[in-house]
Amino acid sequence: QVQLVESGGGLVQAGGSLRVSCAASRRTFSMFAAGWFRQAPGKEREFVAAITWTGGNTYYADSVKGRFTISRDNAKNTVYLQMNSLKPEDTAVYYCATSNQLTPLPERYDYWGQGTQVTVAS
Repeated sequence: QVQLVESGGGLVQAGGSLRVSCAASRRTFSMFAAGWFRQAPGKEREFVAAITWTGGNTYYADSVKGRFTISRDNAKNTVYLQMNSLKPEDTAVYYCATSNQLTPLPERYDYWGQGTQVTVAS
């Protein structure tokens, strides 16, 4: 079992930046791919970004490509999502999750965190 805890969410103005983090409870976290998803009120959970266990490959949703960067520090069992040029439509609860493959499909992810709220004011 891997426990994931997100942090770093908050309120930011449109055009601003925010970095959210996902800390894992076990060192085996470094053996898994990791992904970020988000869910806005009244909408389905959607894929944001994913990264392989080595950090060598990444995958982004078109809506965030060029603005968001996913990275990881396996020594700290932590995955990050740096969000720049934020827009009001980025407002959502952001979740991290682990998978054994680099994929945008939420059903392929085994462990999930509780989420952190990101609100972008216009």
